[in-house]
Order: sequence, then structure tokens, then C-alpha cells
Amino acid sequence: MSIMRKTLGLNAETEIPFVGFGTYLIPDDQAAEAVRTAIGVGYRHIDTAAVYANEDGVGEGIRAGMKDNGLTRQDIFVTTKLWPGNPEWNEAAKTEEQTGIEAHESLARLGLDHVDLYLIHSPHGGAERLGQWKALQKLKSSGKARAVGVSNYNIAHLEEIRNSGLAMPDANQIELHPWSQKPELIAYMRANNIAPIAYSSLAPLSTWRAEPGQDSAKTNDMKNGDDLLLRTAAKYGVSEAQLLLRWGVQNGYAVLPKSLNRERMLKNLDLDGFSIDESDMADIRSLDRGDGIAWSIGDPSKIS
Repeated sequence: MSIMRKTLGLNAETEIPFVGFGTYLIPDDQAAEAVRTAIGVGYRHIDTAAVYANEDGVGEGIRAGMKDNGLTRQDIFVTTKLWPGNPEWNEAAKTEEQTGIEAHESLARLGLDHVDLYLIHSPHGGAERLGQWKALQKLKSSGKARAVGVSNYNIAHLEEIRNSGLAMPDANQIELHPWSQKPELIAYMRANNIAPIAYSSLAPLSTWRAEPGQDSAKTNDMKNGDDLLLRTAAKYGVSEAQLLLRWGVQNGYAVLPKSLNRERMLKNLDLDGFSIDESDMADIRSLDRGDGIAWSIGDPSKIS
């Protein structure tokens, strides 16, 4: 089966396409055309978030893309995320009630009656984390979200949910790429049936977030890329981006490449025709540098 059509199970009723279109850092006034183009070239999984400030444009693009291509709402998997608030940034953490209100506001901005996956964007809710999670359970029960989960949670945050007696998340969206492989967290998630969704899959590329206003935690050394990845991509006759995305999919992660360029969108979907052999997968495992460079989850055993 083509990777374009492969899905990853989130729960008994819901499956997520392995390759999605990420919209982080796409301005609202460009989001509609980007999403419309992405759907036109074959993407059936669109990822956004309240904090991206582009849900209006993403929703417009989804409707246009469906109309252009004769698709229905059931053909497009849509993810959005709650910004939980962050007391460290002088933002009050959202309460359980506020979480429910914010979820419905996201639906209104998207122009949808439900989303396929709704996530808590980060664990910064602190004392309100479990209340936020209870609100997501209610959202799922009401049919406003087919699946619910979290993002940027470490093992301690997930254990907090498990120890509360509440249902575990369907998914955890985290930074995953050869430089940040998080084997302990991935093993915990698999043991608890929490699907891994990868973001920043292309972080090892020298051009990753190279545009103005898109600074990351990359050091100058990191910006030089990685010779092993270059050589391995050349071996398979693919781009580094295709290699990195294929690596994620072969590991069982849904991936979320982003581009405003139609040809790159197509290339990022073109992951068939090659498979990374076990020897090369082992070599790539040796590249792990630990915690993320886009977002640090910190000590996996500690909660904050």
C-alpha cells in the first residue's frame, strides 16, 4: 500500500494518515492557499493549533480543497490543539471550563463541527493539567473530537494521567527525528497504546527554519547538517527530506512536513519506491543527541 494511503490507529474508531501537512509558522493570510494546494496534491491530514493563529485560514483552505477535489469532510483528517496557558509567560493556565470553551472556539474558527484529533499543546497547565484533560474527554464523548491526546508530554506527565485513573491519550505529538529519538518515551507510549506523531522531522537539514523569524535552538555546528544523512539519502537516490520522513514512517510515526512550495509538497509525499534497510536504520539510531532542539521535554521522570 502506498504510504499516502497508510494510516496509524489512534483508537478503535479513528485512524490518522501517516503523512500530514503541518501549518506551523504559516501566516493566516497564506494558510488557505497552502492548505488548498496541499489537499490538491494529495494530503489528507492537516495539522494546526490555536497558538499558530491560522485556524481561520486553515479552515478556509480545507473547504476549498474539498470543493476542488470532490472530497467530503470524512476524507480529511484535521488536528488542532489547545494552548493551555503558561504561567511562566504570565499566562493563566486554562481551567477545565475554559478548555471546553476554547475547543469550541477553535471549531468555530476552522468552520467545522468536529475535529479528528484535539491535543493539549503542552504540559504548561500545571495544576490545571488534569482538568484540561477531563475537558478533552468530554469533548471526545460529545463527538466534537474523534480522538484526543497531548503534545510535548514526557513520561511523568503521562504517568500523572494514568495515576489519576483517567483514560490515557490516544496520541502524543512530540519532536522526533534522528537527532532526537526519545527511545524511553517511545517505549512507554507503545506500552500504553499512545500513538507517536512526529513534528520537526526535518530538523537535521541545514535549511531547517532558515527563514527570518524562524530561529531555533540550533547551534552553528547543527546548521551544517549531517554527512551520514547526506550519504544515506544519496544511496537511495532521494532527498534528505524524503529520507528523514521515510525514517519516521518506518519507525511507526505519523509525520507533518510543511512547505509553501507545491513541488516540495509533492516530494514530501513521495516516500514509496524505497525502504531504509536495517543496517542504515541502525546507523541512523547512532545519531541520537538526546532532547529536542525545537522543544525540550526535559527530564522524562520529572513533572513541572
